Amino acid sequence: QLRLADCPDLLTRKKRTRSLDGLGRDARFQMLADSIGVNPKRRHRLIGRSILLVDDVMTSGATLAACTEACLAAGAKDVYTVTLARVAKDT
Repeated sequence: QLRLADCPDLLTRKKRTRSLDGLGRDARFQMLADSIGVNPKRRHRLIGRSILLVDDVMTSGATLAACTEACLAAGAKDVYTVTLARVAKDT
């Protein structure tokens, strides 16, 4: 057992964004820039700590990047990410 604390409401959307379906990588990153923030009621839980973000599926990495930036800006020591699946690129 790892004995890791979880905080499912650590991150919140600061602004609504339209669906990312059909957008390219650069457009996804631009759309999500500054759209995710740390819940002010939970900020104390990450200050100076290492954070592990878990995501089910990664397409471009834009959501994980926005979440990582939000955690670091709020005072996280460092951020690690784990994804369960990666969307296959057309070949």
